[in-house]
Amino acid sequence: MPTKLLIVESPGKVKKLSQILGSDWLVKASMGHVRELANDGIDSLGFELAPSKVKCRFVPRGTRGKDTIAQLKSAVQKVKTVYLATDDDREGETIAWHLQQALHLKQPQRVVYSEITSTAVKRAIAHPRTINQNLVDAGLCRTVLDKLVGYKGSPLLWKLQNGAKSMGRVQSATLHILCDRERQISAFVPQDYWNVFVEYAEGFRAFYRGSETTEPDSAPTDDATPTHDRTVPESTRVLSQAEADRLVQQARANSHQILAIEGKLVNRTPPPPFITSSLQQAAGSRLKFSPEKTMQVAQSLYEAGHITYMRTDSIELSPDYCNAARQWLSDHDPDNVPKKVTSHRKVKGSQEAHEAIRPTDIHRASAQLKLELSSDEFALYVLIWKRSIASQCQPARVRQTRILTRSSNLTWQAKGQVIEFAGYSKYWNNLSADVELPVMRLNQPLTLTQAAHEQKQTQPPPRYSEPKLVQVMERQGIGRPSTYAPTIHTLKDRNYVAVSKGGLQPTTLGLEVDRFLADALPDLLQSEFTAQMERSLDHIAEGQQDWQTYLTTWNETYFEPALLKAERVLPQHLSNTPVPRSTQQLQLSRTRCPNCEKPLAKIPSPKVKKKYFLKCVEGCENVVLFWSERSKQWESPQAKRDRPEVAKPQTTDFSCPVCKKALESYSYQKEGQSKSLLRCSNPKARTDSKHKDVVYFQTEKGWWSPKFGELK
Repeated sequence: MPTKLLIVESPGKVKKLSQILGSDWLVKASMGHVRELANDGIDSLGFELAPSKVKCRFVPRGTRGKDTIAQLKSAVQKVKTVYLATDDDREGETIAWHLQQALHLKQPQRVVYSEITSTAVKRAIAHPRTINQNLVDAGLCRTVLDKLVGYKGSPLLWKLQNGAKSMGRVQSATLHILCDRERQISAFVPQDYWNVFVEYAEGFRAFYRGSETTEPDSAPTDDATPTHDRTVPESTRVLSQAEADRLVQQARANSHQILAIEGKLVNRTPPPPFITSSLQQAAGSRLKFSPEKTMQVAQSLYEAGHITYMRTDSIELSPDYCNAARQWLSDHDPDNVPKKVTSHRKVKGSQEAHEAIRPTDIHRASAQLKLELSSDEFALYVLIWKRSIASQCQPARVRQTRILTRSSNLTWQAKGQVIEFAGYSKYWNNLSADVELPVMRLNQPLTLTQAAHEQKQTQPPPRYSEPKLVQVMERQGIGRPSTYAPTIHTLKDRNYVAVSKGGLQPTTLGLEVDRFLADALPDLLQSEFTAQMERSLDHIAEGQQDWQTYLTTWNETYFEPALLKAERVLPQHLSNTPVPRSTQQLQLSRTRCPNCEKPLAKIPSPKVKKKYFLKCVEGCENVVLFWSERSKQWESPQAKRDRPEVAKPQTTDFSCPVCKKALESYSYQKEGQSKSLLRCSNPKARTDSKHKDVVYFQTEKGWWSPKFGELK
């Protein structure tokens, strides 16, 4: 009989942990959170805010949470000691606290590990600790804060009647980043420019750099096309064709010679091992995984014991892994063993007790793993393995060369690079390919074979891909590792953004929501404002701030006044639609606007019967139509209010042919006419299959049923 109970979050870990721990252990899963805030009280918040106090009411999370608590209570009674092994982050600590409360555990043993291996798990169990209340407080504060913002702010959006479903502290700030970029794209005006170059018989191409009368490095460029993002080299931009033609003619008319030769050896340092955000970015660019898919696949690898915990913002690696990696390099790639491993700047605010994402066993044979894992799992595992080993390698050495040539008063430039020592790039190649320039000497004359130019156009800033958005969220301090993927998923699920050609494009609805929130609750959209809130949560987790005092003060001094201001802004957005909308992003209905006769757009909304309602996108005031099941046509909300009341059903002396209960007379409207029918007066009985044909229609001869005939 087991004497010890280990409770984890995911059922995917149970089998592996049971094998590690043996027959004396019972391993059960909480299935994530077992409790949540109740949906009662003022605004269904499930908590009350008093001066410096927050009174929360937690209930089981649905039927599943209730059943899980009951099963875990039963398991607790069968053992002597309970260990809580929820994930090693704030959310995991909060789940452990909820389990302690729900199961009435007096002294649960809290254990944490970053990998599901025999050594790590047994080491954790040998060194249990108590629940870290500071981490729990930070988790509780985030829960209450997010529900407060969502439940108090979202009703403002509902009043817009455009299908907007919710707003959120992290969600809305992230949407604002996407909408701001979309507005930059819409406002962008492309400009023509010319790329001027020469080619020499000696075997290289050089690009116009400037003249002795201009300062080439300060020539106008367009910020939307940053130099480091270009895939092909370009000259200093020339802004007119006449000037480009003049430069080409001058290049052809004058002799060319070498003006200067420069060369230097540059070390490229290895990248740090993966954290959550960098894993999502790399998997997005190299494997075309969405952040959500990346985390799902990584979860599977973690639960199977192949990688360490995948929600982390720390670049630290355990000494055991570093030693194992050094030994592997000594055996397989001795030239890549560094005298000292490259140290990287730590991520600000990261939890240093955690570890970066790495393989649990660097020696595990890839051929065997390929048989065990799915293709997606294997591809992500290889990515993690390569990045981890690369972080422990020698720097790469790159020889960079630059040749300057001159023709009259014009200078031309050619750049080249050769990778002299691959170093870490053998495993993680992020270097440009070799571009080798010929060996030249100073003042050497050159033979011109071509002088030409090509017309180009500045490009607008690109839409963010999902991995790139994660990078921006991380840099701006919006959210934390566990929230990046769920936030992007929510924006897509709410129909605020859509994926277009690999980029995230705000929908008409998303832009409309952002415009309203920019007027109503502008601070919540600012990255720095949201990042400051995240830093406050960090301070709570470190025990430097009381969470209840922080939250009640924030609500009293900022949020309540902000909501009052938002209410005053609301009428402006109900009375007009100032910004043109792209009807290409919405399906158009055959139903036309009663004002302008233009087709109405279908606005998605899960709250209504047809899953969408109709709205004029041409700027007509308040033209919104909803489908009426009663009249079988599209109606305005006003039409529903103006509809005459239908009489309540009246019991008759006729009996139901199935259950013998009394039949009732029911009146309804169809095609503008009042009609009546008879049906069973027992509402519960009407839902069963035997009663589906119990309906009598009024005819000239009396009541008649298609199944039971004339009623006598």
